[in-house]
Amino acid sequence: MTSTAETPADRLVLEAVGFSLSTLPARARIAIAFSGGVDSSVLLDAAVRVAGASRCIALHVHHGLSVHADAWLAHCDAFTRERGVEFAAERVEVSRDAGVSIEAAARDARYRALDDMCASRGVATLWLAQHADDQAETVLLQLLRGAGLAGLAAMAPEYLPAGASATRVRPLLHLLRAQLEQYASARALHWIDDESNADTRYARNALRHEVTPALAVHFPGFRDALARTAAHAASAQRLLDALARIDMEDASRDEGRALSHDALLALDDDRALNLLRYWMRTLGLVAASSARLGDALRQLREIGAAGEGHGLRIDHASHALRSYRGLVYWESGDSSDPADETALAARAVSELAWQGESIWRLPQWRGTFVFAEAGDTAGDPDTIPSRVLQRAVLSARSRSGGERMRTSDAPGAPSRTLKNLFQERGIPAWKRDVPLLYIGGDLLFVPGLGVNRAALPEQIDEAESRVRIVWREDLLIA
Repeated sequence: MTSTAETPADRLVLEAVGFSLSTLPARARIAIAFSGGVDSSVLLDAAVRVAGASRCIALHVHHGLSVHADAWLAHCDAFTRERGVEFAAERVEVSRDAGVSIEAAARDARYRALDDMCASRGVATLWLAQHADDQAETVLLQLLRGAGLAGLAAMAPEYLPAGASATRVRPLLHLLRAQLEQYASARALHWIDDESNADTRYARNALRHEVTPALAVHFPGFRDALARTAAHAASAQRLLDALARIDMEDASRDEGRALSHDALLALDDDRALNLLRYWMRTLGLVAASSARLGDALRQLREIGAAGEGHGLRIDHASHALRSYRGLVYWESGDSSDPADETALAARAVSELAWQGESIWRLPQWRGTFVFAEAGDTAGDPDTIPSRVLQRAVLSARSRSGGERMRTSDAPGAPSRTLKNLFQERGIPAWKRDVPLLYIGGDLLFVPGLGVNRAALPEQIDEAESRVRIVWREDLLIA
């Protein structure tokens, strides 16, 4: 039976939740990451009491790592129904690749799923149930790993990660695990005990069960001390980020997707490394080790600002660092693969009098135009009538600048520059040097952007045969 008497833990939890709620717009909805454990159960229960059930939505991620995962899902569903709270769940696949920490893989998958669920529901705030013990463990882990200031800053009370749809807020970050357990017991909450939390093969569990109890005996205030360390590190990191933003103003190219090689190398090593770390965070890349970043900067200095980075061998997070024509950028793939920059040289115009060919190979572009029969797809904007391809000679040309196209069939829709369209779709500058397909003197198709509607006839018979144009790079041809 739930106790109605107010306890010190009850007051602390409700005050913490009330403070976080007070920073939000009136009637703004709140997503709560709900695993069903004691911490998230306390947060959800308190959020309902303070904000009301209608403003809350509980989000559960089913990792499938435990044989009890389905039972946990059912428990979470029942817990939220008892409180009249909307409930949503998503199943994820956790990478088990060699060399990848299953803890890190599960965490990444969980946050991706939570962000997706927030975005699909238009919720801009995600509450997480981490507390002071979690913060102390995080700082200890980062210290033992030799992390820099960003790592020691540990978990921020509130932040919006790059690329995330919702601001992550931790209302309980200054409360102890014991206080949350007292709240849960007084409220007679039922929660899940994840058996993996007792497995001391995991570093965090080893700290929780074997290290922090000993610290509590000899250093009773260690949690507060580590929290202060995290706050000092966060303050110092903010100053470094401010410096990096100043350097980015000079070095940023292509809306931050690339850096000027000259501007980067003009900085001393400490400042250049700080810029590289900051830049990678803005791109959504995971942090690289000091050794890897130091090696990257050394190689960039060796090739010089005017040199080409064909010999760069820096791989990180499924990306390779590239240097070309005065720009430094990250490209998907491995540094042992040929860089896309090799396709950026000037190319002669190629022509084809199309007579129904299914492919048009363009070696100088390292790719092929594919003309696939599309059948009855008159409403598909990616297809065109076959007769359009026979109207005049096809030609593949390099971009010269200023080209425009219209991507909409809406009456009066304006044409737009390729540059603006590429930027809008987030296509990096070094991926924009693609063959433009012309029919006579009219631009017809642009890889990555699609068909230029302005090149199509105004009247089209829906019954006539149609063709879909696809550009495939060599590595994608079967």
